[in-house]
Amino acid sequence: MTIFALSSAPGQSGVAVFRISGPETGNIIKLITKSDLPSPRKAKLLKINNINNSSLIDEGIVLWFPAPNSYTGEDMAELHVHGSRGVITEIQNNLLNTKKCRMAEAGEFTKIAFVNGKINLLKAEAIGDLIAAETQIQIDQAQSIIRGKSFLKFQSIREKIIKILGTMEAKIDFPEEDIPENITENIKNEVENIEIEIKKILDDNKVGEKIRSGFKIAIVGPPNSGKSSLMNYFSKRDVSIVSEIAGTTRDVLETHLNFDGYPVIISDTAGIRASKDIIEKEGIKLAFKKAEEADLRIVIIEPKNVEFFGFLNDLFDKSSILLVNKTDLYDFKVPEQLKKYNPFPISVLKETNIDKVISEIKYILKKSLFTSTDVFITRERHRIDLNNCIQSLQDFKNKNINEDFDKAAEDLRIAVRNLGKVVGKVDVEEILSSIFNDFCIGK
Repeated sequence: MTIFALSSAPGQSGVAVFRISGPETGNIIKLITKSDLPSPRKAKLLKINNINNSSLIDEGIVLWFPAPNSYTGEDMAELHVHGSRGVITEIQNNLLNTKKCRMAEAGEFTKIAFVNGKINLLKAEAIGDLIAAETQIQIDQAQSIIRGKSFLKFQSIREKIIKILGTMEAKIDFPEEDIPENITENIKNEVENIEIEIKKILDDNKVGEKIRSGFKIAIVGPPNSGKSSLMNYFSKRDVSIVSEIAGTTRDVLETHLNFDGYPVIISDTAGIRASKDIIEKEGIKLAFKKAEEADLRIVIIEPKNVEFFGFLNDLFDKSSILLVNKTDLYDFKVPEQLKKYNPFPISVLKETNIDKVISEIKYILKKSLFTSTDVFITRERHRIDLNNCIQSLQDFKNKNINEDFDKAAEDLRIAVRNLGKVVGKVDVEEILSSIFNDFCIGK
């Protein structure tokens, strides 16, 4: 089936780009331009016409990419036209009126490219990440995966297992032959080394996922301690309502920020205190949940919040920092029970010591998101498949190869399939929809 889509952003623009892919692409271009196809990969200025009455819609650049040398591996073309809403609507209507194509679904061009073997699954996912990237570190990670380093690593491990499996299946094909004891031992050693190699990849503090999705920071504390004011300060805008009324924030408010080049999701939570109000209690429950999920907890109190000290043990861990706010209003001295938390005395209103807090957050971000590896795990799906691979390798090692030969070989086959799911070397139709639904239309 031939598909088309507006690949540029919708709405008025200087230039709009239409993308067409499929077996009827050439005929469609001829029909709407009333002209022969341009030379492959060479821009040509052509008239874009109404197919019903030959009236002129626009004049634009046409690019022709014949199969298989195109992004999708199919015949493909692009129309670069003026980006007025009228021109865009007319071209869309005329493409539909040809009866030779339909509008593309989200990510369908890239999905076709994957199905046709133009790209692997990791690269397809990374293209989606690149489109969605908001910071330089997200761009760098996506580009690294697109260049193929992660794919080559996983494929190399997969091929090692396949090689071992080949030795095993030779025995299945020639059962009369005995396997020498040293070969059996060598196989187990090789499997052990592969397991260690995968575990090293998994031992990454989930850096790839944090970079892709955003480093989670939860601002927690008692009511009226300055949580919402701090949120607004970081955001440089009024995200949260600031009020002297206790319990103003009852839900979790989130904002995405570019924090010194790092993607960050900051959550402002409900004030934590003992409460009988049903709605407020639900907000407090959500606050604890966000704190638990966060990569960094910013616990903010004011000097008079002595009754809150009992909550600190539940909220504070090695991934937390403590801020004592409103020190401009009080003669603050660090109480003995707070000294172990190394608190930052601050005033959000007067912007006192906020620069020190920001420096500390930047330090934590750089430390948490630093990685020396070229192999990135960017999705929970990858992590699950790699852990399943390890489990199959362990099942293999726990078997007596000479007694459970066929079962041991099956463990290796399962390990290969799990790695194949990561790179797209097996039937992965069940995961394709969820992957490409995250794409924009036209990619």
